[in-house]
Formats: sequence, structure tokens, C-alpha cells
Amino acid sequence: MSTTHPGADLASRILPADLGSNPDSRLAARIAACREQGRPALVGYLPAGFPTVEESVEAAVALGRNGADVIEIGIPYSDPVMDGPVIQHATTTALANGFRVADVFRVVRAVAERTDAVPVVMTYWNPVLQMGVDTFAERLAEAGGAGIITPDLIPDEAAEWFAASQAHGLDRIFLAAPSSSRERLDLVAKAASGFVYAVSVMGVTGARDAVSDVAEQLVADTRAAGAQHVCVGLGVSRRAHVEEIGAYADGVIVGTALVKALADGGPEAVGALTRELAGLA
Repeated sequence: MSTTHPGADLASRILPADLGSNPDSRLAARIAACREQGRPALVGYLPAGFPTVEESVEAAVALGRNGADVIEIGIPYSDPVMDGPVIQHATTTALANGFRVADVFRVVRAVAERTDAVPVVMTYWNPVLQMGVDTFAERLAEAGGAGIITPDLIPDEAAEWFAASQAHGLDRIFLAAPSSSRERLDLVAKAASGFVYAVSVMGVTGARDAVSDVAEQLVADTRAAGAQHVCVGLGVSRRAHVEEIGAYADGVIVGTALVKALADGGPEAVGALTRELAGLA
């Protein structure tokens, strides 16, 4: 009788036999370096093009220069699934102001060239499909990007992305949720590289007064499934949350609070909040 749990069988059926873990991952290296310093990686999210492409470039650079280790550059999209009202408003504004998908590479390049933070793109999958998966991956790598976070792409449907990510040395960041089964967590852990994005709450993004108590268990379960690094997002808005989550996760992801700071006070406000979140203020 086999002692292999069902998730391993699912992963072997779905994932390419030659799918590697990206040994040259800049994301994994940065997260490991943060852990050696006794702290979690600070991961900040901002949408490209908000309120304009120029201002989004400067805001992303401010993130990187004030304590963010990893920067997620979001692609505004007309039909968001997991974005709360603050980010929805920002992305709607960016689209109204003329944002185009190609603009994201300009923001990524600025982060890569003007800061020491590791830039990644966070996007729904349709914009990548529209450009062409390999073309998008090639342009992202050329701009200095390290990978893509894919909220609505599951490993079961990611064959083209697996090929492109390996061809261009990019990380694949998939999501794990409190509702994910052991079988699903096993698949995500094996498919991902860089880190797994652990969604701490069921629902849309947004700053919250308290972080869900299921987050710690989700991190433990995802690690048990084989994930090398697990970062927690959704609901993080203040330094106390960073410290709380950092006690058990490899990285802490902040989005809505930073987007609100940008909307209210521009890139300078983003820099000030980043320093506070990083414990540098």
C-alpha cells in the first residue's frame, strides 16, 4: 500500500517532469537574506500607471529606497477579481489616464535600475495572454523583473507559463488560500518558485485592523507541503501587523495601505509609510 498522499499524485499528473525550482531566483535569495538578518521580507504592492505612469514610477522607486525588499507592480485590469475598493479605484484611474500594458515594463525597469529591491509583476492572466506569454516573459526579464504573481492562474492551466518562466529565468508565484486542500497546497508548492503567496483572508484586498488568525496555520500547512518560502498578504496595514506576521512567515505583503498613501500624499507619502512598515521611521 502506497504512503504517498493524494497531492503528490496530482502534482505528478499536472506538472512537467522537468519543472525546476529556479536555482537562480533573486526572490528566493532576497527572502533568505532577510531571514538571515532576523526579519521578514517587506513586500510592497503598487499598480503601474496610478495616478499616471510617471508618478507610479516615482512611487515604486520610493518604495524600494525606503525599505521594501520586493516590489509587486500591478497591471490595471478592467475586471478585477480579488482587488478591494481602494485598488479598484486606483486601477480604474490608471486605465482612464491611458495606461497600457507595455507601461508596466517601464516601472519594473525603474525599480531594477534605481533601487536594490526585487521587482515582480502582479497581474490577472488575460493581459499576459493578449501580449503572448513568451513575449511578456521575455520583455519582463529584459526589464529586470524577477517573476509574476498570478492571482487567477492555477497550476492546472499554466503549461505555457511553465515553459516561458523556465526559458526566461522567471519565478512563478501562485496563491494559497485558507480553503486550499492538502492536495492543492502540494500542487502549488511544487509549481511555485520564489515564494508562495498565502492569502490570509477569504475575500478581496483591503487594509484591516487585525490580521486573520488562520494565516499562521496556512503558512505552516504550505511549508509542510514543501514550499521553500511563504509570504502573507491581504489585510496588512501597519508595523504591528508586519511584526506579528513576520514571527511565522518569510515575508509580509502590503498593498492597499500603500496605494491609499500614494492617492493621499504622492510618492513622498509612500516612502514615509514604507519606512514605518519596515521599522525604519
